[in-house]
Amino acid sequence: MRILYFAWVREGVGTGEEEVDLPATVTTVAALIDWLATRSPAHAAAFAEPARLRAAVDQEFGPLDASVVGAAEVAIFPPVTGG
Repeated sequence: MRILYFAWVREGVGTGEEEVDLPATVTTVAALIDWLATRSPAHAAAFAEPARLRAAVDQEFGPLDASVVGAAEVAIFPPVTGG
């Protein structure tokens, strides 16, 4: 699966994207974020407050309980404001 990071999440993790092989137990965006947080201290810091994050699964915005099963790409980013 391709994981894309944007804004301060990208800065915290130290990369804009990475390819990962998910364990079978990771079935939702929330579980993905929890799992990603275990990958390094930088990941742990970037994902310390998952409620502040938003996600898109295969380019469709969704809640943190959205399924990632069978997805090719998940984008993780902070809330976006316009103006």
